[in-house]
Amino acid sequence: MDLKEHIRGIPDFPKPGILFYDISTLLRDADAWQVAMGRLARLCRTWQPDLVAGIESRGFLMAAPLALKLGCGFVMLRKRGKLPGKVIGLDYGLEYGTDRIEIQEDAVHKGQRVVVVDDLLATGGTLAAGIRLLRDVGAEVPGAAALIELSFLGGRSKLDVPFESLVTYDS
Repeated sequence: MDLKEHIRGIPDFPKPGILFYDISTLLRDADAWQVAMGRLARLCRTWQPDLVAGIESRGFLMAAPLALKLGCGFVMLRKRGKLPGKVIGLDYGLEYGTDRIEIQEDAVHKGQRVVVVDDLLATGGTLAAGIRLLRDVGAEVPGAAALIELSFLGGRSKLDVPFESLVTYDS
């Protein structure tokens, strides 16, 4: 199955000049979503994760079902102020400013293997921050994955772990 056929491009969203890759069309097709999760599981299983971490918010849609397929737990990496209890956070730079990503203080035990998953890898800043944050809380991060990679933006070069994607757009 060609997963690109199930991903819709929306021009000029969220602002003029941006082509948004809308995965809602893939998610509502049960066969396409099942194929995508099966392929992601096959790629990520080699890293033998204890947990799968999803990056807010569309990354949750990939990471949670992936964790179920792999038989491991799921943890959330969220924006500032979205998680209850004690959190550990990391501020990181983006091409247009700064942002912050947080994890619950007790979400990961030291030495656990955590694979980081998002829906899309663009410039790599958020995924790289997620990897750093997980290491800050004691995780071992053997790899990262996304449904979509925009290879022309070079985000993979910001990651210091193996990275896999199911669909690549070169322009």
